Amino acid sequence: MNRSPLQIDFEQLWKQGMYDWHGKMPERMINDELEEAFWTESIKKKTYRQTDAHAKPIYEKIRKHIPENATCLEIGPGWGNYTFPLREDVNQLTLVDSSESVLRYLQQYFIDDDAVRYVHAKWEESEIEPHDVVVGVNCYYRIYEMNAALLKMNHIAKKRAIIGLTTGPIQPHYVVLDQKYGYDIKYPRRDYIEIFNMLYQLGIYADCEMLPLERTYYYESYEDLYVAQSKKILNETFQLEDVKNALADFITEENGQIVYRHKFYAAIISWQPINI
Repeated sequence: MNRSPLQIDFEQLWKQGMYDWHGKMPERMINDELEEAFWTESIKKKTYRQTDAHAKPIYEKIRKHIPENATCLEIGPGWGNYTFPLREDVNQLTLVDSSESVLRYLQQYFIDDDAVRYVHAKWEESEIEPHDVVVGVNCYYRIYEMNAALLKMNHIAKKRAIIGLTTGPIQPHYVVLDQKYGYDIKYPRRDYIEIFNMLYQLGIYADCEMLPLERTYYYESYEDLYVAQSKKILNETFQLEDVKNALADFITEENGQIVYRHKFYAAIISWQPINI
């Protein structure tokens, strides 16, 4: 018998998706020191105000939900993909992050800006006063009790809560490896649709806009390409020739480099806070 979507526990699906394909919780999900080490090393590789290419079109969609002269709270700013443009559009900006490295990195860009505040805490554990807008993009991967986190966003945001998540489809050659060659693939285990449905079950009728994007990978050699683009194969062994054949239709050579482009999306979920 088919079940009603209302009977599906979407938070439980989210929790299950935190485990890897071998049924184990990845160490980075639960080890704060390992998470801090990840961000420390990531920050070291950044150049001045370096952000990801796809962040700009995502922010353009977010910007339309931000009222003038707003106070804003950003959850998990990372290396500032959305922090820098947010600061240009809001009167006051509060950054909440569990990583000291992240907050130190961002502080250097706002040394004389008293309107930027920093809170070193996990979102779930932070004590924050209400702000006009609460924004969080791709920052939910370690949050287990997702319903509580969403309710907190709804409670803290006075005018608008905004969630951004990049999403599938998976790189197309992996679909070929699955359907044509029979390999087991690490398909995404969590996605925006679970958050959207959690909000629905909490009584929050959010808007959701899908933004088409393109990601480009550059490789100096075919060996680098094959190593990088076989990491989502679950099988212990695989034929390299199968990987080469699956990739063939999706790569080009440009200016001495091997280029792989594929489509993906960003989901921008937003809502006007309600009393719950």
